[in-house]
Amino acid sequence: MEKKIPFRPKTPYLAVDGITKVFDSEGNFKGIVLIERKNPPVGLAIPGGFVEVGETVEEAVVREIKEEINLDFEIEHLLGVFSKPDRDPRFHVVSVVFVGRAVGEPKASSDAKVAKIYKLEEIPWDKLVFDHAEILRKFIGSL
Repeated sequence: MEKKIPFRPKTPYLAVDGITKVFDSEGNFKGIVLIERKNPPVGLAIPGGFVEVGETVEEAVVREIKEEINLDFEIEHLLGVFSKPDRDPRFHVVSVVFVGRAVGEPKASSDAKVAKIYKLEEIPWDKLVFDHAEILRKFIGSL
């Protein structure tokens, strides 16, 4: 007897992003980390990436921050879920965005070409990819 494969609808990809607030060893706020992407679309982005099968979104954001900017990310809160179908030019991606903190200097690795701390008033809005300008405006508005 032929085995029927159940219908599997095409669904959006699930990603996480981590707005990483960096502090020095005395607890002074230095700014947030943005990365220059190695892969298209190139430009500046909030560090993050795709959730792997078997992990929670919280585990994924901690892993992705460690992989991309080599910092230990401590989640503070969920900023929101961003799901516009055209937010990523490659395909439909839903991103769960967390705000968190880290101590130290970011070092680019994985998909990041450069990782740099930006003061909030120095964010280069015109260089941000995806909907990261919208996400960061929501973050700044929530402070």
